[in-house]
Amino acid sequence: MNSLNTVFSSLRSRRRYEVWFLRLGLANGEGAWWFRYLLLNPGRRGCGAVASGMPVQLWATYFPIGAKPQTFIQGFGLETLRLSSKGQEPFDLSIEDNAIDENSCRGDLRVDGHRVTWELHYRSSFAATLSNKGWIGFSRTPHSDAIFSGQISLDGHRAEGSPLGFGLQGHNSGYRHRNFWNWGHAYLSGERPSTLEALVYDLPLGMTFRRAILWREGKRHDFRIVSESEERDGSLWDFRGQARDGSTMEAQFSGELVSCHRLPYLKTNCSSSFEVTNNSRANARVHLQIDGKNETLETRGGAVLEMGGKR
Repeated sequence: MNSLNTVFSSLRSRRRYEVWFLRLGLANGEGAWWFRYLLLNPGRRGCGAVASGMPVQLWATYFPIGAKPQTFIQGFGLETLRLSSKGQEPFDLSIEDNAIDENSCRGDLRVDGHRVTWELHYRSSFAATLSNKGWIGFSRTPHSDAIFSGQISLDGHRAEGSPLGFGLQGHNSGYRHRNFWNWGHAYLSGERPSTLEALVYDLPLGMTFRRAILWREGKRHDFRIVSESEERDGSLWDFRGQARDGSTMEAQFSGELVSCHRLPYLKTNCSSSFEVTNNSRANARVHLQIDGKNETLETRGGAVLEMGGKR
């Protein structure tokens, strides 16, 4: 059982978000998908009647090759929600005909004349917690090297396979969103698939959280990010990491501007929104000096780069 998906929030929470999400690059090379199952301030029934302010939301974003991404958001009332209890295993969430649990999810969205459906199963060999500040917030990855099977359909165009795609399933929550963050995940090629996940965000008193976790050849490696540079349009993030055993890493996440998707996220105090940039068709290149060897891992289109807020 994977406890990293268990519910943290109470449905009485008046100021909190909690989200279960998936990113998968299609194995046929046609593009990538991003799905979000979101709870927002359930104790005050969200932030209004618009879809992105409802207490329960389902998001689907398609990142096609060489074209602008498309996002579809549908909001639901709390009366449609069926949710496992706080801390209960196994985890399960359902909203009408939409659901997500430990190893599968499904959806059927009808938004502005479009229809998106999916039925997915996923498996993995690695899970990680990048950040855990308890009530303040956390970033967990129950499936870091996820292999997806099943089907996704957009307006009748259907992708189906086993495997269908590769990526991750994540779980985040917080009292509020951070003032800024950079987050990246890469499903990297090699003799055996590796993954790299990295996170940077602001802390109180002018401090910054920085961490990267590499899963390589069945072994976990933790790195402290010691330097970084970026383009906050979501097209570039370079950083260098160092582990306690002296291993080093130089990583670059990059992507075409056409795939950089900008979306407004509502603040949990309902006062306003702020911009988040997501590129779920990003490239990644990682140079390692580890276990006495030099190695380079990379992917084209198999990474996601997200940047939120302003530094």
